[in-house]
Amino acid sequence: MVMEAKALAKYIRSSAQKCRLVADEVRGKKVGDALNLLRYSMQKKVSLDVEKVIRSAVANLEEMNSDVNVDVENLVVRTIQIDEGPTLKRFRPRAQGRAGRINKRMCHIKVTVSSEEA
Repeated sequence: MVMEAKALAKYIRSSAQKCRLVADEVRGKKVGDALNLLRYSMQKKVSLDVEKVIRSAVANLEEMNSDVNVDVENLVVRTIQIDEGPTLKRFRPRAQGRAGRINKRMCHIKVTVSSEEA
């Protein structure tokens, strides 16, 4: 029996490009290995957000299958998708009365975990 669950985090205050660097490291790995990598090896701020979404997906799987014993050791991060979110446009004063635009980007993180039999 294949078990699968998803989790989504929206409006993460990091650019999608920076978040994809972290996501590419954990895609396809076992959940335990991915969480260890994110917690102890990755030196990126967004790795905490990715870890939180993976933990949420595991919790969703356990909640959906509360009658069946879910073995967390055999779960795999099947897909992890990073999409661009809205951009906050801010302006900074520049020389000679001009204004420089600063884009504060956001991203959405979507994670799917499933059992290894898939």
